[in-house]
Amino acid sequence: MKKLISILALAIIAVAILKTYKLMPSLAPLKFNLPQWQRQLNTPQTQEKQTIVYEESVITKIVEESLPSVVTVGISKTLSLGGYLELDPFDLFGSLKPVPSTKKKVEQNIGSGFIVSSDGLIITNKHVVSDTNASYQVMLNDNRKFDVQKIYRDPLNDLAILKINAANLRPLKLGDSNKLKLGQMAIAIGTPLGEFKNTVTSGIISGLGRGITAGSPFEGYIEKLDNVIQTDAAISSGNSGGPLLNSKGEVIGINTAIAAEGQNIGFAIPVNLVKDLLNTFNQQGGKFERPYLGIRYKVIDQKTAIMNELVEGAYVTEVLDNSPAQKAGIQEEDIITQFDGQKIKGEDDQSLAKMVLKKKVGDQVEIKLWRNKEIKIFKITLEASP
Repeated sequence: MKKLISILALAIIAVAILKTYKLMPSLAPLKFNLPQWQRQLNTPQTQEKQTIVYEESVITKIVEESLPSVVTVGISKTLSLGGYLELDPFDLFGSLKPVPSTKKKVEQNIGSGFIVSSDGLIITNKHVVSDTNASYQVMLNDNRKFDVQKIYRDPLNDLAILKINAANLRPLKLGDSNKLKLGQMAIAIGTPLGEFKNTVTSGIISGLGRGITAGSPFEGYIEKLDNVIQTDAAISSGNSGGPLLNSKGEVIGINTAIAAEGQNIGFAIPVNLVKDLLNTFNQQGGKFERPYLGIRYKVIDQKTAIMNELVEGAYVTEVLDNSPAQKAGIQEEDIITQFDGQKIKGEDDQSLAKMVLKKKVGDQVEIKLWRNKEIKIFKITLEASP
């Protein structure tokens, strides 16, 4: 009897063990299953939504904080209309009568800019404010308008500093364009076509170190620029001078040009050039003096020099009156071959101008030139550009 009870007890224990073992495969998944709402958070679709929401929140935050610092630049100019001859309808002999000229004041928004100091310094492109016979205005985000009191144009780069009489403005923070990487976020703000104020576009940095030709359809101004930033953030005419921002809301470039024959190709001047410009401006006590030599020239490349039995360098076509070059004795038809020890490169038509602009007003430099098949050396003290 005892044996029977023992056998039955062992059988019950064995059945219980088997049932437990059989149940484990179905129970184990239940034990580790996540709730439905938690499983949904880990789907690819949800992760994509999270990324989009994050990117949107970054852009909206940057735009909200930056808009008070972005301005619209307008031009004001008086044009003369008429002043021509027309047929007199009351004269049987068809004589001409003069039509007196009339003057018309034209005002138009032509570009963008951004605030870099609380007391009214604004950065824009030089080609936006290239007309020295016009006056300019700046409109802030809150629609306040200010006349531009002074314009400091950088002769080396397509940059300009505008000064308005204002206080307590909010400047944008300047980033470091030397740390840019392909593919990083880029946000452009400005007034495209001079009409659509506070337009925001976004994209990425799609190229670095580009060489382009920039200009303005309003001013007919053209300039060659090197080492610019390429972006696919939409940039249109009128965006010129506005900021290109990174994901921290820092200025990394100044929107400058678009590719006329391509879509989603825009260009911006690296912000580090702006920082250098502002440092020069502040070091000179609120002035903006650039050294100049006082000549006009054409570059002779090596091939042309060999064909014409000349030397490679800058061929002087004109010497400006009362300039440092004239005072030193430089003449027309001289060919400058070296500037302060640096050779003039024939393949770069701006090489001499760039060398001069790297110097300071008052610096004395040595110029080596070719005149009548002889090498001559001159000492020149650079003066401020008039």
